[in-house]
This record gives sequence, C-alpha cells and structure tokens, in this order.
Amino acid sequence: MTSLTLYTNPQSRGRIAHWMLEETGTPYETVWLEYGEQMKSPDYLAINPMGKVPALVHGSVVVTECAAICAYLADRFPANHLAPAVDDPRRATYLRWLFFAAGPLETAVTAKSLGWEVPEGRSQMAGFGSYADVLNAIESALQVGPWLCGELFTAADVYIASQLGWGMMFESIEKRSVFERYVERAYARPANIESDRLNNL
Repeated sequence: MTSLTLYTNPQSRGRIAHWMLEETGTPYETVWLEYGEQMKSPDYLAINPMGKVPALVHGSVVVTECAAICAYLADRFPANHLAPAVDDPRRATYLRWLFFAAGPLETAVTAKSLGWEVPEGRSQMAGFGSYADVLNAIESALQVGPWLCGELFTAADVYIASQLGWGMMFESIEKRSVFERYVERAYARPANIESDRLNNL
C-alpha cells in the first residue's frame, strides 16, 4: 500500500495529475471514480467537498486542483527537478506560467467554450483580459523553448501542454504551430505515454 493515492476519472483534468505523478517516478495508487454518485458520496466528499476530481491524498495531506497538485509533487519530490529551486531565477517564470494556466488560460478557454463574451471596453475587469490576449501571451512564452524554463522541463509544462493539447483536440484552443510543436514534444515524454496508457485501459 502506497501513501500516495490519486482519485481521478480518465475523462477529466485528473489526467494532468496522473501525468505529473508519472513524472515523479514515485509509486502511487489510483482510485477511479465515476461521475455522479461516486464523486458525491460522503466518503469522497470528506476528501474533496467539491465532489470533483482530481484529488491527491499523501498520508494525512489532501491536495486538490491540478495546479496545486503539480506544484506539490514537484516540491515534495525535488530529486526529479520538476520545479526550479526557490533561489533559482527560473522559479519566477515557472510560477508565473503555472498560475497563468490555472487562472487566465482556464477561464478564457471556458468562457469561449460556453459562449461567454466580455462586453466591449470591459476587458480590464476580466482577469484574463481576452481569449486572444491569453493565447498570444502563451505563444510568446513558448517562442524560445524548448520548455517554459528553457532547457528545464517542469510541472508548468505538464499543466500547460495538457491544456493546450486538450483544447486543440476539442477546438476550444486554436491551433498554432508553436502550440503544436510544444505539445508534440511534451506528449512524447515517457511519463505522458504511460499516463495515457493507464487512462485508456
């Protein structure tokens, strides 16, 4: 029995956390939950009161939200170098884009998918500004590469590559050559390939 347990569903954002766990190379257990009754059961609500996945249980610690899970695992297992050290200048870039993906990118893509429009002249009131602004910002960050922190692949790349890949597949994110090349590189990583295999069993 391992002390790391991931609660997830293969058709959810839990795939991001699953990939991240594979990147750490640390043994873990997966508990597959179905949408509906299982996620809203008293036992699971005691773990995540939102009744959604993913949730990571590590001993007595519970972490929810994909960005938080990615950041937690990167810091908890530093030997894998999935986050720059606190005194590394690249740490700022890492944190910037990890939280940009969890905030502006997630919101902008959701808004577009649901047909929400920011009224003209009111973009300053929306944390993401506009859908175009968000995608342009990420495209600019990926121009140098190969990863967000240069040669260092981090948890931020797991998160953003997952969002870009999923979004382009379902056409909620427009295909751009920079995005496609970046996602192709990221998806070729052995940890992602193994995570896909486990989610498609």
